[in-house]
Parts: sequence; C-alpha cells; structure tokens
Amino acid sequence: MTMNSISRSQLYVLDQDEALDFYVGKLGLELSTDQDLGFMRWLTVNVPGDREHEILLEKPGPPALDPATAEQVRELLTKGAMGGSLFFTTDDAHKTYEDLVAKGVDITDEPTDRPYGIDFGIRDPFGNRIRIGQMHPQA
Repeated sequence: MTMNSISRSQLYVLDQDEALDFYVGKLGLELSTDQDLGFMRWLTVNVPGDREHEILLEKPGPPALDPATAEQVRELLTKGAMGGSLFFTTDDAHKTYEDLVAKGVDITDEPTDRPYGIDFGIRDPFGNRIRIGQMHPQA
C-alpha cells in the first residue's frame, strides 16, 4: 500500500465563525465546506484553486473528544500550549507579510532569509502557528 496524497489537515479552533473570518477574510483562503452534520459543524477551507487539500477547522468536542477531554484541549489551546501548525508558500514573502500586517494579523517573526527561502511566522486567533515561505528554486 502506498499513500499518494494528503487530502485534509485539522486544526482545533475555539470559534468556527472567527476562524472562518481569519482564514478566509485575512489569509485569503477559500471556504470549501460548511455543513451542519448535527453532531458537529464540518468547516473546511483551502488555498484558492486547490480543492484537493482542505483544512478542517474543528471545535474541540464530540465525536472526537469526550466533554472532559474537550475542555482540557480548549484550556491548552487558550494558553497557546496546544496549537497546531500550518505551512504555506507564497511567491512574494515580503508583500504577503506587508498585507497581513495591514490586516492586523498576529506576526510572530518577520521575513528572514534562510537557506531554503524567505519565511515568517504568524499565529491565528487560537494559538495555532503558521509559517509562510517563499522557497528558493530547487537545484
């Protein structure tokens, strides 16, 4: 058996409407799915034009977590101790950085030239870490 693609990643968020505003309104991702399943809201976003790879923005709770565990996850997330990570690429790290600063995004570090490219860090409203990089061409 061989894996051939990652179709979905998951991040915990405390408020799905706020997450949607951040990921779509500030980062420029697209809403992929927003469906009430009864037992949970299935909310996914994707990079524009890439419907093959979605990010599930999930509130801690059923069906994945029992109430006590969900409360622990919410507490850790609020403290910034349990955030997930995402890595995006961009054609122009400095321009993307300036755009996000203008939108009031929480910047954790400024664009820095590294051996693999130029990258910088941001954080979503829930403590999840995000790296955005402009990669150097592969040799």
